[in-house]
Amino acid sequence: MMGLMASEETRTLPSTTVRTPAASPGTRTAPGGGAPRAWRTRLLVVAIVLAALNLRPAITSLGALLEEVRDGLGMSGSVAGLLTSVPPLCFAVFGVTAPRLARRFGSGAVVCAGMAAIGTGLLIRPYAGGTAAFLAATALALMGIAVSNVLMPVIVKRWFPDRVGSMTGLYSMALALGTATAAAVTVPLTGTLGGNWQSGLAVWAALAAAAVLPWLAFVRDRDEAPAERAPAPGHTEPAQDGRAPAGAPALRITRSRTAWALAVFFGLQATAAYITMGWMPQIFRDAGVPAGTAGLLLAVTMVMGVPLAFVIPRLATRLPQQGPIVLALGVSGLVGYAGLYLAPAAGAWLWALLLGVANCAFPLALTMVGMRARSSAGVAQLSAFAQSTGYLISIPGPLLVGVLYQHSGGWGLPIALMAGLLVPQTIVGVLAGRDRTVEDEATAG
Repeated sequence: MMGLMASEETRTLPSTTVRTPAASPGTRTAPGGGAPRAWRTRLLVVAIVLAALNLRPAITSLGALLEEVRDGLGMSGSVAGLLTSVPPLCFAVFGVTAPRLARRFGSGAVVCAGMAAIGTGLLIRPYAGGTAAFLAATALALMGIAVSNVLMPVIVKRWFPDRVGSMTGLYSMALALGTATAAAVTVPLTGTLGGNWQSGLAVWAALAAAAVLPWLAFVRDRDEAPAERAPAPGHTEPAQDGRAPAGAPALRITRSRTAWALAVFFGLQATAAYITMGWMPQIFRDAGVPAGTAGLLLAVTMVMGVPLAFVIPRLATRLPQQGPIVLALGVSGLVGYAGLYLAPAAGAWLWALLLGVANCAFPLALTMVGMRARSSAGVAQLSAFAQSTGYLISIPGPLLVGVLYQHSGGWGLPIALMAGLLVPQTIVGVLAGRDRTVEDEATAG
């Protein structure tokens, strides 16, 4: 990790060991002058990785124990579908507030509070008692995830403007690792803790508590960031706090076709991801796969994102257009869904691998958020718009799967729905991958 920091950029070396020329007009430096200390940059990388590890265990740990939670709380299939729709709903509702909160309190403070909310929600939800209280505690945890989701691309763009691909890959890889780990170990961990599903879910609060610690160092930061290069002629200087730079034209994000394409792409990939995380273990269990193996299959799907979430963003930043990557992921998903429909148990491991490849549309979407805007202010606005709108689009998917499953008595129709949604996802992904920026499309005239 530290080798990555050193090899790709030298601007974050300690100011006490590097002489820097006098700042030219328009060149931004950290408060106090000079580049920020190297230890703060390293600590920020650790903080980003720990935060990313916490962005999905709240969901995949529940997916692994969904049948036990349904039995324990007396949920119907439709209510369980509602439960799997809560994540995108919370991400849409709370994610849109992230830029405003960051402007007021600072991105570090908001992410730190988000990690605390995740830990609190995960600790109390298994013991809250009743479906409504379970949903409320889950929403608290998801609120913390929502604001962190939106601010991660902003923090990366601000602190690592020359390494958007590699840093996006790093935290996407950590996110995938946390997702897969929760899916793989929740069931056996629950057995170790006496077979109590409450304990198996609550244990993930400890990971969130650990993530709070490094972010405490950034709670008081408001505008502090590494020095940025002077803006190119004809371009305005990016604001460090997520606000529009002085003298910049107003940015009306809804005028941008690229922003809308990216939002729809984000929404459809999120639909597939939350259906997978919420329902895939149950699909395999209904096909005769043991519960522990079903959890491992979900883990395989999620763990595919560990290497690919690092490779895909780096590849995407080297291509003028990201359409070919979108097409490859779409084809992989279609083959995986076809196998899940025709032979769910016989080819389970292969289908899990293919669907894991398809799920890497998420780090690709995050990378495109960083690439489709020129400034950190533009990234903040695009990230909030694409993620909030996208998660709104994804809300009906998991709920509809639950309804179709309950009323059809099988998985044929739900799997057909999942496969069908991949077609428009691929189309809008190709459109979002074109080489253009939202500033060019959405500046008010």
